[in-house]
Amino acid sequence: MKGKYHGFTLVEIAIVLVIIGLLLGGILKGQEMITQAKIKNVIADMSGVSAAMYGYQDRYRALPGDDKLANRWGLVVPATAGDGVIQGAYVPAAATDETALVWGHLRRAGFVTGTGTDNPFNAVSGKMGVQTSDGTAPSSGTFKNGILSDGAGTPTVFTALVLCSANLPDKIAISVDAQMDDGDGKKGNVRAMLQSAPNPTPVAASASTYSEDGVSTYLVCRQM
Repeated sequence: MKGKYHGFTLVEIAIVLVIIGLLLGGILKGQEMITQAKIKNVIADMSGVSAAMYGYQDRYRALPGDDKLANRWGLVVPATAGDGVIQGAYVPAAATDETALVWGHLRRAGFVTGTGTDNPFNAVSGKMGVQTSDGTAPSSGTFKNGILSDGAGTPTVFTALVLCSANLPDKIAISVDAQMDDGDGKKGNVRAMLQSAPNPTPVAASASTYSEDGVSTYLVCRQM
C-alpha cells in the first residue's frame, strides 16, 4: 500500500511568503526608525551644547573653559584664560586643557548635566567637544593643515569656535549635515572628516566628501 504524501498548496505558500515579507519589512522599518531617532538626537545634542555655550557667555561674559574668573568655584585658572580662545583639541589631552574645562565650567554653572571635565557622548557613543579652529591658538598657525583644510594647502579651516561630534556613521553624518547645513562635508558651516579611528584628533586632517557605503564613519564639526 502506497503512503500518501501531502505538500503545501499554493495558497499556503503564498501566506508564508506574505508573513515573511511583513516580518522583513517590519525589521527594516524598525532599523530606519532607530537611525532617524539617532539623527534627531545628534542634532539635538549639538543644538543643546550651542545653547549652553551661549547661555554661559550671556551670564558670565566669557567662554566656558576660557573664563579667567572661574575661580568663583575655587578652580585653578589657566594662564591663557581670557584670551578668547579655547585652547586644545576637542578631545583634550589633559583635564587642565581649556577644552576639558569647558565641561567643568558648564556643569558647575548648571547648563549641562554631570560632573567633572569628561567629554559627553552623542547618540552613537562618540565624543562631543569644542575647540577653536584646528586646536591651536590663532597666533600659532596658518591653519593650512587643520580639520577643514582642502588637502591641497588652501586654508579653508574654520578660524572660529567649532563644536565636534565623533563616530557618526555615514547615513547619520550626511543627514546631520543636510539638516543643519548644505550636506557637503567640505563646505558651509558644517564640515566632516573621514575617520580611521574612534574620536580622532582633527589636527592635520582634511575635510572629506561623504561616501554612503555603509562602513564609513565621520567626525562632524559645526561652526558656532
